[in-house]
Amino acid sequence: MLSVPLTTAAQNPIISGQFTADPTARVFNNKVYLYPSHDILPPEGTRQDWFSMEDYHVFSSEDLVNWQDHGVIVTQNKVPWVRPNSYSMWAPDCVYRNGKYYFYFPSAPAKGGGFGVGVAIADNPEGPFIPEPEPIKGINGIDPCVLQASDGNAYIFWGAGRCAKLKENMKELADDNPKEIVKWGNREMEMVGVNCLKGLPNRQAEGPFAFEYNGNYYLTYPYVRENTEVLAYAMSKNPMGPYEYKGIIMAEHANGCWTNHHSIVNYKGQWYLFYHHNAYSPKDDKRRSAQIEKLYFNEDGTIQEVKPTLRGVGINQANSRIDVDRYSSASEGVELAYLDTANTFRGWEVKLPKKGSYITYNDVDFTGANARTYVTANVKADKNTSIVIRENNKNGKVIARLNLKVEPEGGNNGGMMMRRRSYVGQWHAVTTTISHVPKGVTNLYIACEGEHPASIDWMQFKTPPTYFTSATAAPAKPDAGGFIRRWTILEPIDKPNRSNTVFTDSYLREHFNMEYFPNQFTIVPEDGQRVKVGKQRLTWHKLDSERFNVKLFRFADGLQKQIYGVLFWNVTVINCPEEIKDVRLAVGSNSASMWWLNGEEVLLLSGDRRMVKDDAVSPRITLKKGINILRGAVINGPGMSDFCVRFINENEKPVTEFEIK
Repeated sequence: MLSVPLTTAAQNPIISGQFTADPTARVFNNKVYLYPSHDILPPEGTRQDWFSMEDYHVFSSEDLVNWQDHGVIVTQNKVPWVRPNSYSMWAPDCVYRNGKYYFYFPSAPAKGGGFGVGVAIADNPEGPFIPEPEPIKGINGIDPCVLQASDGNAYIFWGAGRCAKLKENMKELADDNPKEIVKWGNREMEMVGVNCLKGLPNRQAEGPFAFEYNGNYYLTYPYVRENTEVLAYAMSKNPMGPYEYKGIIMAEHANGCWTNHHSIVNYKGQWYLFYHHNAYSPKDDKRRSAQIEKLYFNEDGTIQEVKPTLRGVGINQANSRIDVDRYSSASEGVELAYLDTANTFRGWEVKLPKKGSYITYNDVDFTGANARTYVTANVKADKNTSIVIRENNKNGKVIARLNLKVEPEGGNNGGMMMRRRSYVGQWHAVTTTISHVPKGVTNLYIACEGEHPASIDWMQFKTPPTYFTSATAAPAKPDAGGFIRRWTILEPIDKPNRSNTVFTDSYLREHFNMEYFPNQFTIVPEDGQRVKVGKQRLTWHKLDSERFNVKLFRFADGLQKQIYGVLFWNVTVINCPEEIKDVRLAVGSNSASMWWLNGEEVLLLSGDRRMVKDDAVSPRITLKKGINILRGAVINGPGMSDFCVRFINENEKPVTEFEIK
């Protein structure tokens, strides 16, 4: 079974890249599992203006934001009782009972007409599911749903609200179900169970979904109120009714999409409505996609009407891509357009037509963001303009400003016309650091601040990884691998080197032994202490590295200092409770380096190197009892610099019996 990760961005529709209609959501193992039907474009030779479904996928999510596609679980031509190539695998359901997962699905049977409902069984919610050889006897219809009631029984609903009790094996109808004669035109046929929608608004009703909450049973279903489907519901004190009609859960889709189909689930204390819409197929309402909204009850148990949104549900991490075209609200005149009408799964753009036009995008989590966080946005404009991102509303603190420089700049340099690339009317990424860091979950207010319109596709806030933290007053220890992570590092000394090939032993000894600042071979620097090196005034920084390899180029870059053609000085203080004899200093460094222990050279790594742990090892040395000063110098040319250092014993095991001050 193929498991394909599918990342979405906490908005509607929740799945892209394929159509996912009739979404049934269930909670298993503290996750939400989604069992939709799978709309496809009708194959040649089949009806082109109708539904076409050949298989089922299952998806799962822990946050209702990121959904994993576990692949196909049931497909039409591998079910013994299904008519081959019938493309009629409509709305399914899945429940857990007796230690097994039971997946119920309708399709056209190979023998006879109409629809049958089959069941496939698995040990896990994502499968593999093994279909039973025959459909459930006594059911002729579509859209099965199974209610496991508090009375201990399981009830299956299908078609236009028909309901029957299941046997304990979950594969057959119970023998004590009532039966009734139903007229279909001039035909009479015996039907098992009861019609729970009898006497209720039920024109072209289908897709029943039943659940229980606070002592009430709810039968929810789509039906055609005027020309297209609404989602409605009825309530009862008994799973098989009678049910009393209560009203609408969701009104008709505004764009005239004919169908809606749904499920309702409680996840982590919040109720959610899963439903479908043809957002990715605006000219074809037989290709639908799953969406989610929050659902609320009134004190008397009735359901509040749900309004469809672009934003959907879930908290979007600021460091993930945010498709802001799925906004929470917008000012008058804001427009949506598909990025690619030939491939609508690419999504939308949102157009801000004038100065002051805005959108809001709710529930973005900035946890982990800091002063180094920056934002990148994919934007488009015809003339120079700007976009402002604020916290919460138009009066909120400015998080960042995006300046859209779109017009080519011309100039003359010695008769040569100098131009940079023009972005007129083209999508391009604009990046800038943020000026205000929101705390935790907040809402974004995104507005056109310039005099000309702008379009936005997405934005993303990125925080560079933390490579260093300030050293604490408490002593540190080597890590599990023996690597020393606490160092006092001097800001980089300018040392232009056009190539790393010059780093011979003789070159390094000459240049490492030059005096760059007073007492450079004896100083035990304090955090924040400053020294003068030529025209540079440099500061020592006492830091703990987050990684075993001390990334000097990240240290320099974080201070906005030069990272190439520089020399780094590094000092650490080792406190040994007892003398440790016959140890070796093991070093790896990117580019060349030299190391001294207690004022004596112990190791030289020359040439153009790559950082490999234990790349070079010193002769046997002794760590004396008490204070030992380890000092290193690392030099680079055009390459980046880092290093890793540890002591090893004669068995090449790490030495860790000391503290680092």
